[in-house]
Amino acid sequence: MVMETTSAATDKIRCDACPVMCYIKPRAAGACDRYANHDGKLVRVDPHVILERTVSHGGKLVPFSRTEDWDGKIVHEPSTFVTAIGAGTTYPDYKPAPFIVSAEVDGVDMVTVVTEGIFSYCGIKVKIDTDRYLGPETATVRAQGEAVGHVTTSEYGSQMLSLGGVHHLTGGSKKEGRVTCDTLMDLANCKAVELTIDGGATVVVQAGRPPVVNGVKEERMRVGCGSATIGMFAKQWQGKVDEVVVVDDHITGVLSEHQAGKLLDIPDSGIKMKGRRSTPGRYFQVADPGTGWGGTNISDPLAILGPFDAKEAKPGLTMLMVSTTGEHSSYYVLDEALKPIETEMPADLKFSVERIQENCEPALCTVLFMAGAGGSLRAGVTDNPVRLTRSVKDALTRVTSGGAPVYVWPGGGITYMVDVTQMPSGAFGYVPTPALVAPIEFTMKLSDYAALGGHMDYVKPLSEVQNGDDVRQLPWQNPIPGPRP
Repeated sequence: MVMETTSAATDKIRCDACPVMCYIKPRAAGACDRYANHDGKLVRVDPHVILERTVSHGGKLVPFSRTEDWDGKIVHEPSTFVTAIGAGTTYPDYKPAPFIVSAEVDGVDMVTVVTEGIFSYCGIKVKIDTDRYLGPETATVRAQGEAVGHVTTSEYGSQMLSLGGVHHLTGGSKKEGRVTCDTLMDLANCKAVELTIDGGATVVVQAGRPPVVNGVKEERMRVGCGSATIGMFAKQWQGKVDEVVVVDDHITGVLSEHQAGKLLDIPDSGIKMKGRRSTPGRYFQVADPGTGWGGTNISDPLAILGPFDAKEAKPGLTMLMVSTTGEHSSYYVLDEALKPIETEMPADLKFSVERIQENCEPALCTVLFMAGAGGSLRAGVTDNPVRLTRSVKDALTRVTSGGAPVYVWPGGGITYMVDVTQMPSGAFGYVPTPALVAPIEFTMKLSDYAALGGHMDYVKPLSEVQNGDDVRQLPWQNPIPGPRP
């Protein structure tokens, strides 16, 4: 679908797959490395990807209609899915999508419209499983010294980053736009990227892998906040220790004061906590945020305690202090002066700390690509783009990205998010405008496609696409079913 123009003087050909409009010399590629001049012909460097559902995980590809008793149907095995990876773009936007493919699925005529979208309005949402402090909310996130995003509100057991967006891609310097584009593409293609946060940490992020914070690989995310940990394990501590403090940057829990402790008749210990008391047994701001115990900046947990109350505390009182991941833990016994003295931890309390660790899920980085399908991209599907939006909202049209399921945001437009680990490798590219190139597919009944004003003259059977010269078939192991009527 890409137009090519030849210059007689230089034998260069011009590519119109994106707004850069490169003139490409013979045996050279364009600025995006996606199109090249091969013997005077413009070719797509990467093959077009078609997915075949496997018999089992790691199994062989399902044969595609190559049997002697073929019944004449376009699709013999209804598990073939044409992705937009390697398909090409609709730029300069007056063109229909590169591939509009018809197939019969479970007796219903279906159509899948595929295109590689050029997204200036796109970004990455990163979820980092850690209770360590990465930086203050709204702090700038940098890659190679350039601003590429910011820290956003943390979630339960995870720190969150928002990266990219049109302002970083186009609103700053050329270097900022280039670095932002490179960072987004690397993260989307599941590569490791080092990020620094103003006033905070350096973190290495890679989709599906543990984060590395200030050079230390995270192993687990917290089991819960300090208060939740008290509630979960209070009964296991009953009769084995007099007091437990679960240190947490957000909500530190104290067993004897907590409702769980009260219901188990845990007596008051005379403990005095620093920080701001919330409800019984729950304390805020016991220390500053950091990378120490429970996401605080402390290395000595006794720093969050005041003197014990002599009216309630007695020599010999035992106390366990533990972090929300079980990574840090210490056991104390009060001496005659009611000062906590660190002592070897009894075996049954070691077991409870190990139980906390066991209940912590592995720390991972989650990378979600987020973009909006603009009017021009939708024009490649239909001559009346708003009808496509309505069809998606009415669940008549299913949106996928590289065959992976997406979440479409409510409200106007087609704004979607996709887990990049569910997509085939190398699904994302770029153009040096700068913008990311990402696959997007729209699947619907053929009758619905006609009703929304689709480009019916450009519909071609799956067999024609599947048997193309530059097609790569990959096993489709996505656990969520593909296009269905």
